[in-house]
Amino acid sequence: KAVTNFSVATNSKWRDKEGNLQEETTWHDVVCWGKTAEFVSEYIKKGNLVFVEGEIKKRTWEDKNGMKRVNVDINAWTIKKLDWSDRNDGGESRPAASGTPKPSPAEPEASGPGTEDDVPF
Repeated sequence: KAVTNFSVATNSKWRDKEGNLQEETTWHDVVCWGKTAEFVSEYIKKGNLVFVEGEIKKRTWEDKNGMKRVNVDINAWTIKKLDWSDRNDGGESRPAASGTPKPSPAEPEASGPGTEDDVPF
């Protein structure tokens, strides 16, 4: 069965109490299997924007020095390639999905007034 490992960065920006812009990048290890792994190997390259859906798993292992290590991975069951088709006034890119992810069975459909055009991204 095919397996692929890669890392994804998520970026956060906010203003602190003094009004200074703060930024933080967090890296996540992603593991995918089967057809999803084959898709990633063929179509996803370094620098691509991706949507990742899966479950978070903790993995413990022992390094070559005998030290116990812990990794937190995302075991992905859905990977979608996104593109940078929209820009806001600040010049920062905002992603636009190449396909709209469907909610998982545990996640209810959005309801109430408004349309997809009301979504701010």
